[in-house]
Amino acid sequence: MAAIVHDLDFAALAAWGTERVPAALFWTVSGSHLYGFPSVDSDVDLRGCFIAPLRSVLGLKVPTETVEPKGVVGGREVEAVSHEVGKYLRLACKHNGYVLEQIFSPLVVHGAEFLAALRPLAALCVTRHCAHHYRGFLATQRKVMDKEPALRAKTLLYAYRVAMTGVHLLETGAVVSHLPTLNERFGVPYIPELIARKADAETGALAGADVAFHCTQLDAWERRLDEAEAASTLPHDAPVGELSEFVADLRLA
Repeated sequence: MAAIVHDLDFAALAAWGTERVPAALFWTVSGSHLYGFPSVDSDVDLRGCFIAPLRSVLGLKVPTETVEPKGVVGGREVEAVSHEVGKYLRLACKHNGYVLEQIFSPLVVHGAEFLAALRPLAALCVTRHCAHHYRGFLATQRKVMDKEPALRAKTLLYAYRVAMTGVHLLETGAVVSHLPTLNERFGVPYIPELIARKADAETGALAGADVAFHCTQLDAWERRLDEAEAASTLPHDAPVGELSEFVADLRLA
């Protein structure tokens, strides 16, 4: 597996995150740092979940289910999103690949012990219906490509990353978000150059890009995603009952 290289200060990020969300159960890094193609000016995407006080869950008023603090840590912009654990695991049960990628992110800022307990159950949420998430995400990136006046390396990398993650998940049952690692398997020759081009600027245009070529390549990845879904032996449904018991035990503890 390709190493995930980063210059992130996990201790500072953990202190910042837990100060803003004291009941945080975990924080992991998502976004371009997780995907393996950060730029010199990339911000940091923190993702995770928190637990609401038991009395607020039992009462009539619905507790806050999502918080989105923003700030600066070590001169770098940080954007965080944390859902209440009940909402978070309902999303995991709905074939949400984005949530699964956060749970299985190797960039753990806070809550390693909690994740060690959650991940075996989360692995059972890897279903063939996750294909819908990755197909939709790929379609969104292609719409972005169509609207851009000049193609960007960032847009292409997000499109290829989501396609490869989806195919790999459907064929192996493993959640891998890191594009250099995925490309060790898929061997797409132009991925390293795209990563290098993006490293210098987060939103820079990709001069000289062959748009028609990449559209053809992404068409092929869409077909491969469809074929992987059709051939997948993954379960159709997540273990909602087991995750419900997990959350109940967590609250009662």
